[in-house]
Amino acid sequence: MFRPSLGAEELAAVSEVFASNWLGYGARAKAFEAEFAAHLDVPAPNVLFINSCTAGLFLAARMLDLGPQDDVVLPSVSFVAAANAIAATGARPVFCDVDPRTLNPSIEDIERAVTPRTKAVLVLHYGGYPGNIANIAAFCRNRGLRLIEDAACAVDSRVDGKACGSFGDIAMWSFDAMKILVTGDGGMLYTRDDELAAKARGLAYHGLAQSSGFSAAKVSHRWWELDVRDFGGRMIGNDLTAAIGSVQLRNLPQAIGRRREIVEQYDQLLAGVPGVVLPPPLPEGHSSSYYFYWVQLDPRIRDVVAAGLLERGIYTTFRYPPLHKVPAYQADVTPLPATEAAADATLLLPLHHGLADAEVKTVAAELTELVAQHRVEGR
Repeated sequence: MFRPSLGAEELAAVSEVFASNWLGYGARAKAFEAEFAAHLDVPAPNVLFINSCTAGLFLAARMLDLGPQDDVVLPSVSFVAAANAIAATGARPVFCDVDPRTLNPSIEDIERAVTPRTKAVLVLHYGGYPGNIANIAAFCRNRGLRLIEDAACAVDSRVDGKACGSFGDIAMWSFDAMKILVTGDGGMLYTRDDELAAKARGLAYHGLAQSSGFSAAKVSHRWWELDVRDFGGRMIGNDLTAAIGSVQLRNLPQAIGRRREIVEQYDQLLAGVPGVVLPPPLPEGHSSSYYFYWVQLDPRIRDVVAAGLLERGIYTTFRYPPLHKVPAYQADVTPLPATEAAADATLLLPLHHGLADAEVKTVAAELTELVAQHRVEGR
């Protein structure tokens, strides 16, 4: 399904970090932050390199001071870390429905889930497709709600040139080993508000007002004393992984270009195949990172087709299983029919920029054959 693309450039960058003898958060991490901020077209001081997108979600919950009196609306089709970050504060995740084809929520889906206690909305750009993010951002502003963008899948997704992650108040990206831009483990956090950005930096490093005793020595005669104003953790990234990230970011246009080619091949090879529904086309002005490629099948055959592909050496999956069905979050949930229908019908096919044309053709051919073999008449 996913495979990182690493080579001599990344190895050389890591060697430079080894030679510098500084592995922690330092000059290379700050450079990576500035490069990623330029990629997003946002201020560099408001971007922070962290050790995971999950850390960014937990940081966002802390930054907004979520607590037991608060609700946060998010799509049920989302990674479990999003709900965990909300629930860990004592706040309540309130799951909303999604469009059954795009698996992104509409404004109407979100509005139906808003309660008098709602403090924030958290959206995922499913598979790298931006969704209706511009209108959702306007809706949140009009309602006085904070908007968190989980842009884990959307490292280069845009609407009319504006980067996903820059529409809301807080956003985070994932650079784990299965993403498009990889650092092994790692992520980036962006905060629109300058004060929140400063708060994030403190919370990400133990709540320390001064992160380095060495730099404090230049301004204080007792530089070893601590100035802790808030309870933070250790969530910052490091120069070793940042060096890899800088190379990956430089090569991101080629990676996205190759992924687009693979998606176009799937579209051509699977167009008109009875029983196979392709992803909807992107709206005008939208660009995707092409993190997922998904097809939708008759729910009565989806699982058996997936099993048949696995027997032939092709791994497929569905992400993300509805959170309102997860045992930890099962509760009195308003029915989410589109979410459940999509979860029963959707199958993700292999997509990474190392995938060869011949492999794409093999996946499409095997899928076509298995769907024809198991297809129920009339569907």
